[in-house]
Amino acid sequence: MSAPVLEISGLRVATSHAEVLHGIDLSVAAGQLSALVGESGSGKTMAARAVMRLLPGGLRITGGSIRLNGEDITLASERRMRALRGPGAGMVFQEPMVSLNPAITIGSQMAEGLAQHRRLSRAEIKALSLAMLERVHIADPEACLRAFPHQFSGGMRQRILLASVMLLKPRLLVADEPTTALDTLAQREVLDLMVELARENGTAVLLITHNLGLVSRYTQEMTVLKAGDVVERGSTARIIEKAGHPYTQELVAAARRSGGAPSAPAGKSPRELVRAEAVAVTFPGRSTHAVNGVDLSIGEGETVALVGGSGSGKTTMGRAILGLLPLASGKVTFRGRAITLGGAADRDARLACQMVFQDPYSSLDPRQRIGAIVREPLRHVGDMTSVEKDARLAETMADVGLSGMERRFPHELSGGQRQRIAIARAIVRRPAFVVADEPVSALDMTIQAQVLALLLSLQARYGFACLFISHDLSAVRRIAQRIVVMENGSVVEEGLTAAVLDRPSHPYTRRLVEAAPVINPASVSIKALEVDGQLA
Repeated sequence: MSAPVLEISGLRVATSHAEVLHGIDLSVAAGQLSALVGESGSGKTMAARAVMRLLPGGLRITGGSIRLNGEDITLASERRMRALRGPGAGMVFQEPMVSLNPAITIGSQMAEGLAQHRRLSRAEIKALSLAMLERVHIADPEACLRAFPHQFSGGMRQRILLASVMLLKPRLLVADEPTTALDTLAQREVLDLMVELARENGTAVLLITHNLGLVSRYTQEMTVLKAGDVVERGSTARIIEKAGHPYTQELVAAARRSGGAPSAPAGKSPRELVRAEAVAVTFPGRSTHAVNGVDLSIGEGETVALVGGSGSGKTTMGRAILGLLPLASGKVTFRGRAITLGGAADRDARLACQMVFQDPYSSLDPRQRIGAIVREPLRHVGDMTSVEKDARLAETMADVGLSGMERRFPHELSGGQRQRIAIARAIVRRPAFVVADEPVSALDMTIQAQVLALLLSLQARYGFACLFISHDLSAVRRIAQRIVVMENGSVVEEGLTAAVLDRPSHPYTRRLVEAAPVINPASVSIKALEVDGQLA
């Protein structure tokens, strides 16, 4: 085993009131992929930021050491850290749209690190940038350098960020949830690229993630965090196959628990509630359809999953069904009645349909208290008194397991709790139809399982139909009776969930299924890196 590139010993991080990390230990050798895993709030991102000395305001390192190539960086000045960030250690952040400056071209952002750390001419910087963009499979590198981040999909932005970091050939790469919001195909492409680039440069990789499928597929060692404490460390294969700590056992069990698809309602097929016929949606300035002639039917009380890669049109389709986007052609009906943008005729139909948005934090008003947010849809119910609305609010908060939190603000809740509030707001009017757009994409495995169980229990209680939009096939398998697969704005396959996922017939569906990360001890950690021809 090579000498550690990163060695953390007894690391403690605290605010002025409480300790966040309680003396954690881990190490990563040259050419090794090591994972730091745990639930939301476990402290894994704080550990990653401590390694880069990029802790948020109010947090500080209070004990222990962080050795990067043998140098204790807890003692380093900020000037020394600026010299180390880049060639010594690079970081790929969770959300590339936030970490890429939206007002600066890709070329300027890629050039910044090279200009700071290496003495190169503009022509040399451009040549290196173009070569790295080609290396991460950007189709038109020249155009990419002139473009801005918003002109690319999430997967492309993550590739660009990875290219920017790897340009400086860092000894250590810290990847903080680099594939959270990506579909299975983009996930695999980004992680495979990360492995290849790390192999070429002998880079040590610390992967911060809650996805044990990715940990199983890509890493050799793993460290498990719970509430700021290391509860288990060791070989990924050993821990996945036989976890020793109850918390790790719970994480592995949640990751394995794919379950079977829910059964269709007994007896005859459910009565049709929503129908989309030949729906097409275009956006200004684009010559192609975002959604192109899609047919879709959803019965009362039924859950239909809409899946596909980034840019497949699934979110656009969900919004079009609710009348939130104008149709270029086709029609959508609810109980036989057209849903359109505006007009009194469709008001009742629109009010009977609700949406759970992908990012609950951005869809919840940060200035409103939780009680006001959840109660707001009831203002359209004219025959309910204020007392009845308060009672409905209390009942709904109890339904989602958050009684007593009505006075809090969104920033005071965890990610899983905010997603429950988004669900509560959607069901408070007792709708007949709910569109859930990627409701569990950013949640760790145990919280994801809780939110899916909550959706199933609420659906059983109130009988609403659901269009479940997702790229997570394990979540789809747990919750949907039928599945519709979209590629480039068109439906390529549909059918019963188990039949489609177990025996996909379309090549695109097969690629989605094959790319999905799963827990499989027999093939854990096969992607070991090579350094100087030797396995790390």
